[in-house]
Amino acid sequence: MAGADLDVLQLVTTPRSFFDQQVRVLEERGVRSTVVEVPRSETGRHPSDFARFYARILRETAPPTGYDLVHANYGLVGPFALAQPIRPVVLTIWGSEVMGYSRRLDRVTRFSARHSDAVIAPSKAVSRELDTPHAVVPFGVDTELFRPMDRSESRERLGWDADTRIVLFPYDPERGVKNYAMARRVVERASVDAELRTVSGLAYEEMPHVMNASDALLITSERESGPMVIKEAVACGLPVVSTDVGFARDVVEGVGGCTVGNSPAELARGLERALETTERPGGRDVIDGVGLERMAERLFTVYTTAIDL
Repeated sequence: MAGADLDVLQLVTTPRSFFDQQVRVLEERGVRSTVVEVPRSETGRHPSDFARFYARILRETAPPTGYDLVHANYGLVGPFALAQPIRPVVLTIWGSEVMGYSRRLDRVTRFSARHSDAVIAPSKAVSRELDTPHAVVPFGVDTELFRPMDRSESRERLGWDADTRIVLFPYDPERGVKNYAMARRVVERASVDAELRTVSGLAYEEMPHVMNASDALLITSERESGPMVIKEAVACGLPVVSTDVGFARDVVEGVGGCTVGNSPAELARGLERALETTERPGGRDVIDGVGLERMAERLFTVYTTAIDL
């Protein structure tokens, strides 16, 4: 990416950590980004908020503003990017838009994909759902932040007991789609003594310490477009036991100590294997291929291709 010199208008509904990292790593490499988020009123988002969002896009892209392209991040903002008639449009589909969760959002996203200058899928799982040409650019992992650390030091930092085997459930248990009830059944069914511990609302920078202090990551979600937490866990050397959702299988396939299944029995057996081994999974080589540097290179290639069309 030497010599990168682009100005990009980044559109997003609600920023996420992986999106913030995307913007940061691009800017570090000479791609200047202006982020425009859909406004939110005190009572949620309303048609008037989307009207203000569109007005802002028109102001930003009107001459003599020098954006090289508009990057729509998430299918819902695709039509707003396309409604400005001046700049090329790149659309990144995050996943949930085309995974069958909302028929209306699916239609909006596929319409946007057909009319964008370039389309990005962040995983093979999303790629398999698309019927338009696209590039696969996985969301990058900060491998300097998420890395193996000494478990005892991480536990001491968090105030966790040194000897208890911890199974990490990285979500608010009240979120029904994450299926905490199933996670409890899996842990209870496994023939290994372990504590199921939930973590939510924690500072992002603390998550590597939480993962390194844990003995296994358990995902029992009914549906996911990701989840990024699986990539972060593998980067930390934490075994993953997950339902077959999102890109879980694509990430952990071939990584020792990890299991993807659908029934509590399958997951319980996988959890037993993960907890009985003392060796960390050797998945860093898998994650190195989706590091932030590689993601930035791929995005820059998509950007320049869209501009040259």
